[in-house]
Amino acid sequence: MKILLAVDGSAIGLAAVRHLVEFSKSLAETPAVTLLYVDPPLLRSVALELGSDGVERYHAENGAYAMKKARTALKRAQIPFAEKVVVGEPAESIVKQAKSGKADLIVMGTHGRGALKQLLVGSVALKVIATSPVPVVVAR
Repeated sequence: MKILLAVDGSAIGLAAVRHLVEFSKSLAETPAVTLLYVDPPLLRSVALELGSDGVERYHAENGAYAMKKARTALKRAQIPFAEKVVVGEPAESIVKQAKSGKADLIVMGTHGRGALKQLLVGSVALKVIATSPVPVVVAR
């Protein structure tokens, strides 16, 4: 089973990791996990100020920070994984990675904000659920 584990560095993202660890115990074989962090693009003016090397370093550092606790939890649970940092709109990028990696399942967290706030701001989890070709498990 191929599982895409999307994290954002938050406690909610870590809840998704813990859910995956528990879920994997019920599987006959260890899943192939891809740990994914999607970093939104910088404003053009900021990117120009930082330069291409600075932008690359910025996204790499954000990815390393966002995946640090997830990486530790997966290693502790002895679940092998690959890591991927992508720059783009989070929901769209998560679904794109699930398709390109032929994932069987997406596991991610949600901050569980109220319905009105989600309507106004949008929810990455809701967008992923609405557009994903594979099942999505949302931890909270």
